[in-house]
Amino acid sequence: MRTISELAVRVAAGANLAVIALMLLVGYSDRLNPVDYPMAANLGLLFPGFIALNVMCLVFWLMVRKRMAIIPFAGLLAGFGPIRTYTPLNITQDVPEDALKVMSYNVYNFSTWDDFNVSNGEILSYIERESPDLLCLQEPNATGTKLKTRDEVLGGIYPYIDTLRIRSGSMIMLCSKLPIIGKHHIDYDSESNLSGVFVIKTGDKDTTLVVANHLESTRLTSEDKSSFKSIVKGDLKKQDMKEQSQHLWHKLAIQTARRAPQADAVAEYVRRNKGKSIILMGDFNDSPISYARHVIASELNDCYVACGNGPGISYHYNGFYVRIDHVMCSDDWQPCKCKVDNSIKASDHYPIICWLKKRQTH
Repeated sequence: MRTISELAVRVAAGANLAVIALMLLVGYSDRLNPVDYPMAANLGLLFPGFIALNVMCLVFWLMVRKRMAIIPFAGLLAGFGPIRTYTPLNITQDVPEDALKVMSYNVYNFSTWDDFNVSNGEILSYIERESPDLLCLQEPNATGTKLKTRDEVLGGIYPYIDTLRIRSGSMIMLCSKLPIIGKHHIDYDSESNLSGVFVIKTGDKDTTLVVANHLESTRLTSEDKSSFKSIVKGDLKKQDMKEQSQHLWHKLAIQTARRAPQADAVAEYVRRNKGKSIILMGDFNDSPISYARHVIASELNDCYVACGNGPGISYHYNGFYVRIDHVMCSDDWQPCKCKVDNSIKASDHYPIICWLKKRQTH
């Protein structure tokens, strides 16, 4: 009986080590360039599952054989980097009165689509209440009375509003309580997505580059998203689930490979402007464990990782629950607090809000 018991322990330990190996492989997959490894580049989406499995192993060993808990604990230590990136834990700080409040929000064309049955001014009322100093909007397009209401409400809050557009009509908008004194595009290939820079005045002689982004979308159709939801719920037959999973993974891989050069272009822009004051934000359409976030965050401080808590899910529609909206800054800004506000469900995104304190220079 003792031999069988020891064999079971060894098998369980081996399984735990396999979970850790896969967790680390997935956790550091954001180093893979999707142009070269498109099918492996979305492995980061699986990362929370492997964290959960390793935590389950930790609980198991604590209940069965405490000294073996060193295995999953060592795994958590080895994966500290990607775990902190995905779901950071920080001590909440008081926000200084002079901190700059910034918000990035994909407003889904102010919910003009039929997917969301919300009142005309719900998003705008929310913006009025929050009143951030800098507001970066993705998909802010509106028509008819919604366009008029948008301009009236935002114009009543912000003395400075500017946009960047591309030929398809897609645009990003910056609303600012600080003067906007310039703007330009970051050049990369995309039919309907874009990144650009707004130059704002942050002092008598100081300026900050606000890098606004809406990187390549996943291009998943309503049918694709519905299929994913069915996969998550287990509503499909085994063969259908396999086929749909392969279809979705292949489609995501194509778009991730298109997104990578865009992220490279943004990261290169930041590198060229090293030493300047930079606040970067927007909808990356990619998870915390992704090449796009990693390559840009390598040049800046990820504000949510620095002072946020938990996974910070910002996309919440059709079974997809992941943080794809990000705020980053250069070293002259100190992130004090960062959160994803899930109190408003008027878009397929939640807004991400950060408070940044200007560091004293000597």
